[in-house]
Amino acid sequence: MPVDLAYPFTGRWLTQNSPANRVPSHGTTLFATSFAIDFVAVDAAGRTAPITARSLLRSEAAERFPGFGQPILAPVRGVVVALYDGAPDHDAFRGLPSVGYALTQRRRVAAGWAALAGNHVMIRTDSGPVVAVCHLRQASIEVQLGQRVRAGEPLARCGNSGNSTEPHVHVQAIDRVGVDGAVAVPITLGGHLPRNGEVVEAHGG
Repeated sequence: MPVDLAYPFTGRWLTQNSPANRVPSHGTTLFATSFAIDFVAVDAAGRTAPITARSLLRSEAAERFPGFGQPILAPVRGVVVALYDGAPDHDAFRGLPSVGYALTQRRRVAAGWAALAGNHVMIRTDSGPVVAVCHLRQASIEVQLGQRVRAGEPLARCGNSGNSTEPHVHVQAIDRVGVDGAVAVPITLGGHLPRNGEVVEAHGG
């Protein structure tokens, strides 16, 4: 039975790596990511940061992207059971820089899920599964361990920490707090599962 979540943001966001298109959504079953989903903030025209000749050749400051620093909200009611706020936000990588970044993927995987997730919050839902919200901005988490939250409450800010080529938010549900050995749990968002390339607009509240 899927866990139904609220969108963890307001505004317009582009769907990427959706399990509506394929499972496992991220191309691997490692770290219980089979049903994970990503969202990238976009402008009114559905675009992220403009691509320039410079961005094709060099890394870019995360601050150039519309998602960086945007409020991220609790997607579900529950209790905060884990969090991490100490990973630095790094540059974004598109074009040729993304090739070099991809070559370091094996090292990041070897470092484990926490290194991939970057700054994150994990919420145990009232029904049991745990929902992880990842790639948050360093030092932006507004909740505490053991705190009860409601869907729509502020969690943190969107960042570019962990395994992230541009500022975005990653959401996944698992059957326990410890990711190693956890089983992925299917999710829906507002009773729906957006497909890759679909721009969703959330209004919160």
